[in-house]
Amino acid sequence: MTLLGIGLFVLIFLMLMPSSRSLLEHSFGGAGEWLGKYAPFSYLLLAILVIVPIVAAIVVMKAPGPPEPEDPLARYKGGEDVLED
Repeated sequence: MTLLGIGLFVLIFLMLMPSSRSLLEHSFGGAGEWLGKYAPFSYLLLAILVIVPIVAAIVVMKAPGPPEPEDPLARYKGGEDVLED
């Protein structure tokens, strides 16, 4: 999330400068033309680029945590191994 915040912060300052604003508009316009030109494959690629990180995040969130470590003193709690005088 921090990286997203930094990216948005930088993007705001880039949009303030007229030269970079025209460069970004040209880049996004070219991307839109590319999407229309290679329509079936570009939308499939775009779907993969959007879906894969979402699925990866869900898998990481749903993954089970590490197992609890075994208590090394558990066998002595019963008192069976204790020598009495």
